Amino acid sequence: MVDYLEIESAKYIDGYKLELTFNDGKINIVDFENFIFSSGHPEIKKYQDKSLFKNFNLTYGELEWGDYDLVFPISDLYEKQEL
Repeated sequence: MVDYLEIESAKYIDGYKLELTFNDGKINIVDFENFIFSSGHPEIKKYQDKSLFKNFNLTYGELEWGDYDLVFPISDLYEKQEL
């Protein structure tokens, strides 16, 4: 049991999928493709470029792109396999 949930590691799989390992041991593969391609916002659409999508960071247990251009609630990443 953990006091708070955070992401310990994130690994690019393929397409727009990442394998996320959480601090309670759960591993989840999340597909971001639908979210990225259905958005009309330019700060999100730019991540259709896979080289930008692959350039994510883990910051204090959170997954983020750019200067927080994209960041998702950890609970959504923990529970969902597609955003």
